[in-house]
Amino acid sequence: MASKKSAIFVGGALLAAAAAYGFARKGTSDLATVDSVDLSRYLGRWFEIARIPNRFEKNCIGDATANYTRTDDGKIAVVNSCRRPDGRLEEVKGTARVVDTTTNAKLKVSFLWPFSGDYWIIGLDPDYRWTVVGEPRRRFLWILSREPRMSDFDYNQAIRTAGEKGYDTTKLKMTLQRDVH
Repeated sequence: MASKKSAIFVGGALLAAAAAYGFARKGTSDLATVDSVDLSRYLGRWFEIARIPNRFEKNCIGDATANYTRTDDGKIAVVNSCRRPDGRLEEVKGTARVVDTTTNAKLKVSFLWPFSGDYWIIGLDPDYRWTVVGEPRRRFLWILSREPRMSDFDYNQAIRTAGEKGYDTTKLKMTLQRDVH
């Protein structure tokens, strides 16, 4: 009987959390994305240059990357990796799907079904050398680059883009990129 009550409690807690998440999202659609993303150019490996700290990367000390590849069913396979304090490289795999096919700039990413998060491309270099990724509540932000290091000029452009979109860029934490993996 106790396990049935636990299951009901957990199920109810998940429903309450989902409802709260939905209410918290209201009024957050004012975050502008880029006008267009060529997904074939966007796919590939990106190095994390900076991020607003978040709970799912709390044990990452550096060497963070994201790799995107197209799957046979039209989705995007996502492999995020980072170096842990013990020196180990850890990977997490997920999938992404485009939710705005007009621009391809709004995606939903899931690492644990059925939960997913917003992945909005809010800044993108014309040559796809760097990108700024956020989400409408402005709690998460990543600056990614095709190379492990960005020029000061490009980094300042990415920061300016994030600031213009309403992000508090003073919260950004640089990501240590020691080696290419």
